[in-house]
Amino acid sequence: MPYDFDTPIDRRGTGCIKFDRRPELDPFWVADMDFASPPEVLEALHRRVDHGVFGYAQAHASLVDAVVERLRGRHSTEVAPEQVVHLGGLVPALSLCARAFCEPGESLMTLTPVYPPFLGVHRDAEAGLVTADHALRDGRWEVDWEAMERAVTPQTRLFLLCNPQNPLGRVYTRDEVEGIAEFCERHDLVLVSDEIHCDLILDESATPHVSALELPARFAKRTITLLSPSKTWNIAGLGYALAVIPDDSLRRRFSAARGHTLAEINALSYYAAEAAYRHGEPWRRELLGYLRGNLEALEDFLARRLPDLRLVRPEATYLVWIDARASGVENPALHLEKSAGLFVSDGAFFGWPGWFRLNLACPRARLLEGLGKIAAAFESVPA
Repeated sequence: MPYDFDTPIDRRGTGCIKFDRRPELDPFWVADMDFASPPEVLEALHRRVDHGVFGYAQAHASLVDAVVERLRGRHSTEVAPEQVVHLGGLVPALSLCARAFCEPGESLMTLTPVYPPFLGVHRDAEAGLVTADHALRDGRWEVDWEAMERAVTPQTRLFLLCNPQNPLGRVYTRDEVEGIAEFCERHDLVLVSDEIHCDLILDESATPHVSALELPARFAKRTITLLSPSKTWNIAGLGYALAVIPDDSLRRRFSAARGHTLAEINALSYYAAEAAYRHGEPWRRELLGYLRGNLEALEDFLARRLPDLRLVRPEATYLVWIDARASGVENPALHLEKSAGLFVSDGAFFGWPGWFRLNLACPRARLLEGLGKIAAAFESVPA
């Protein structure tokens, strides 16, 4: 059935951070979409609400079955239910990993630019942070293996991987994922692979997602894979995610770090997650087609109107990482706020000032309107 991604939905005044955190600005920042979730997800929520009782919840059996089936079908991997740890979100999971596997004075490592919590969760463990930049080679972002070797220290205990990568939109190849796992093995690091965007691959035949769950068996003792339906089916506000941890010892350490710091998981989120995994595939496929159209519209617009703004075509996500350093504007996000009333994500928070991240998961007419404002803001800058 055709789904409607063009009709705008007024989100202002609904308590969503995207529109209501800075209501005076036109938002293209935080990673949620301006599309209604699939009808099957809404129907599952209505059924659960109609029950009328919202006491403490746990993952029900059919959700666990749906997760196991999804992992089997999507990642060709067999996961036992006891290897799945249900969570209220992936950012808390990153913090848990830092606290579970880093002692004060030790460090965790990641590749930049990267989703800002990757650059902050070390503080929860009173640990340090080491980073290595991606390298741009032949028009494609690549892992800089030499930079990684220079950055890692004897005190490093944990490697946080974002795959698909946010904000670059890279889908790492099998050789790259295995190379990162071998790097972690060589330096005795726990590998945490955040794969929240793994169902948002724009061309799966060209760049298939390779999950950490698909690594050779010897890596399982040091690997944690983080997943969620939240980005793909636009249910992030319901707060459900999961960690797949095959190794018993690793799983116990992860769970022990939770202490009493995490709230109970939302009773509704379990049912939304199950419906997304079981029935959301047709909607997901149409969404990807619409996002590809938005990306093509963006690329065409930049080529015609804003050649000083450069991007490397993303392979995944609905987020675009734009290089504005040639524009003559020192802080592009602040410039767009002041000159155009736009709210975009400042590259400095990802570790790379001079860049900005743009969310294109909105009706196309709204995207084109926002691009017009971006063009006016940059075209007004003196040469």
